Parts: sequence; structure tokens; C-alpha cells
Amino acid sequence: MDFTNKPEVDVAYYILSELGDTMFYKDLIMQVIEKKNKPIQSLSTAISEIYTLINMDSRFRHAGNGMWQLSEWITQE
Repeated sequence: MDFTNKPEVDVAYYILSELGDTMFYKDLIMQVIEKKNKPIQSLSTAISEIYTLINMDSRFRHAGNGMWQLSEWITQE
């Protein structure tokens, strides 16, 4: 699948949904960068930008200890 023109958060969503499990934020972001195959000027800037996008997107939930999961995995009680 070509992720070049997809938004970073959509790529992150795809990665987590394919994995079906929580993922450490830095591993998730590095996979997003790899799948986007886009040159970056500063790795630390790219990581913080993608982290912010994921943090602001309601499809994602912080699971603690730097782990992220999809909101749809959380059961409603």
C-alpha cells in the first residue's frame, strides 16, 4: 500500500489496526515515518509533530507507559 500521500495519523491508525495490539509511541512513529518514505530534516521534530497529531486524534488512546492503542478497542461499560 502506498502511504506517501496519506496523513500521518491515518498511517498510524492503519499500523495499529493491522497489529491489533498496543504499541510503544516511538516504535509507532518510526513505522509511520518509514511507511511515508518522506525525507525529514530533523528526526526529533518529526517525532514530536507526529506524536502531537496522534495525541489530538480521538481514534487513539494512551494506554500508559508510552503505549498507544485504538479507542475502538476500549469496551464501553
